[in-house]
Amino acid sequence: MQDIKEVSSILSDRITALSESQTIAMAKKARELAAQGHDVINLSFGEPDFQTPQYIKDAAKKAIDDGFTFYTPVPGYPELRQAIADKFKRDNNLDYKPENIVVSTGAKQSIANAVMCLVNPGDEVIIFSPYWVSYEEIVKLAEGVPVQVMGSLENDFKVTPAQLEAAITSNTKLIMYSSPCNPTGSVFTAEELLGLAKVLEKYPKVHVIADEIYEYINFEGEHASMASFDFIKDRVITVNGFSKGYAMTGWRVGYIAAHKDIAAACDKMQSQITSGTCSIAQKAAYAALQGGKDSAIEMRNAYFRRRNLVLELMNDIPGFKTNVPEGAFYIFPDVSYYFGMSYEGKTIQNALDLCMYLLTDALVAVVSGEAFGAPQCVRFSYATSDEKLVEALRRIKESLAKLQ
Repeated sequence: MQDIKEVSSILSDRITALSESQTIAMAKKARELAAQGHDVINLSFGEPDFQTPQYIKDAAKKAIDDGFTFYTPVPGYPELRQAIADKFKRDNNLDYKPENIVVSTGAKQSIANAVMCLVNPGDEVIIFSPYWVSYEEIVKLAEGVPVQVMGSLENDFKVTPAQLEAAITSNTKLIMYSSPCNPTGSVFTAEELLGLAKVLEKYPKVHVIADEIYEYINFEGEHASMASFDFIKDRVITVNGFSKGYAMTGWRVGYIAAHKDIAAACDKMQSQITSGTCSIAQKAAYAALQGGKDSAIEMRNAYFRRRNLVLELMNDIPGFKTNVPEGAFYIFPDVSYYFGMSYEGKTIQNALDLCMYLLTDALVAVVSGEAFGAPQCVRFSYATSDEKLVEALRRIKESLAKLQ
């Protein structure tokens, strides 16, 4: 058998430098414990717990029966791209044509395509922190330089125009952020985005990836898009998809809207990596858009109720400091109060230690904020039933009370 050190030496530098997704790693540990017979409550998933709406499933079945089993155009079926353009006009008042749209195998691939097409080795990419786990690793894969700009808890974890301007250098090529945000649930208002856009107006070579995958899970009213400002629109790549709003995580359909030259570059990149997204999934996505937002609104209302439930339960746990999330389905408390505390000889040094302690002692899986650029925090997903949330928070409170 080949020695593991020998295997490592033949792997590329780019893969050895890449970190494993901590959200996936924690979910794996939770599954291992559950397989041993333990009653684990998993709050580490970034995945809706709802089934895909039936009308979308029915469309997929019909697509199979109708013979849509062949390769698709790389950027997506024309009718799906048109439906996405129509969605942007209807929901966001943004004018795009099918040539501006590229459909990919999930929003993660959409982001990777855009980063690979824009970033050269050494280019700086400003990432609003806390951020989704894969942003930094995708930038590293493109040989870019990630530059984290941290939003404070007091400002709802949102980066200010002054912070953005201070971070921009002659090497800055790209800005990346999500709204609603994974992991904080924070939502940028139109006024806040305008302030950021006015900064970027002064730097014409800097582009923006605006990740709007949680658009439909917004508790505060109208969703705002950076691309709505005409003076910067051509430099904004808006990323969205079907996984969160339509509970279609396993279908793997995401998309971008961008200037036609950037869209064409992403089409070219995708043609050499995966080609077109699954034909059946695309037909399901088309049906999702044609079917309106009733199911998305119903799910959003459930998340809103759960958010309030979890915040109420967390109020009874000493030491947790949190914002009030305005979207998505996460709560991201600062848990540094517990750093340095111990139980049965084990000292909690950081958020990862606390996560492992909660997994083994409380049988509740959560994710360390280190993965999101905020090592003092922990991410809780409330995309599960009310009953599981109540039990999980009861266990967590009981376990944390043991720490001295």
